[in-house]
Amino acid sequence: MPEERFYATGKRKTAVARVWIKPGTGQVEINKKPADKYLDRETSKMVIAQPLALTNTTGKLDISVSVLGGGISGQAGAIRHGISKALLELNPEFREVLKRAGFLTRDSRAKERKKYGRRSARARFQYSKR
Repeated sequence: MPEERFYATGKRKTAVARVWIKPGTGQVEINKKPADKYLDRETSKMVIAQPLALTNTTGKLDISVSVLGGGISGQAGAIRHGISKALLELNPEFREVLKRAGFLTRDSRAKERKKYGRRSARARFQYSKR
């Protein structure tokens, strides 16, 4: 009998995380590295653990993640989104608790593009009267 794995995709800013979860001992592997080695910020580690803590599945699932694009914060957010969606595949009863925490909603905030004639998206070049 093949082992049961659940897959989901999470996104945040420009980062995309592909997440697979399966019953196991609680190992988290990101891009073939342990999560502690890949994520150096404590807040990032906390962010990816939130959906597991909320659903009382910490230490019960092995998680394998392939993430690309964006920076550390965006990748951590994408991983959290992916884990939340994968947990929903595992057990649809988690929907209410994950939805209330806001983990199933794709955070669509991203950097606004730079406009021509401006220094950045909205900031103007300094005006000099004389």
